[in-house]
Amino acid sequence: MTTETETIEQAEETKESSTLRVITWFSVGMAVAALGIYLGAELRKGYKFKRRTPYDFYANAGEKQTGEFGVGI
Repeated sequence: MTTETETIEQAEETKESSTLRVITWFSVGMAVAALGIYLGAELRKGYKFKRRTPYDFYANAGEKQTGEFGVGI
């Protein structure tokens, strides 16, 4: 009877260990993916910033501002 209980306990312990290992590796993979997406976005932002032309500084110069507040009936 004791060997049967020990066998069951070892099987449950192995199952819990493998489940915990899968959850850990999944979490690590998600963290690496999130970090990769963040770093990729930052690198792209820096690349686009360095590739600006002088015309980009004045791109919004012709747009009119909306100053229609305070106009009542």
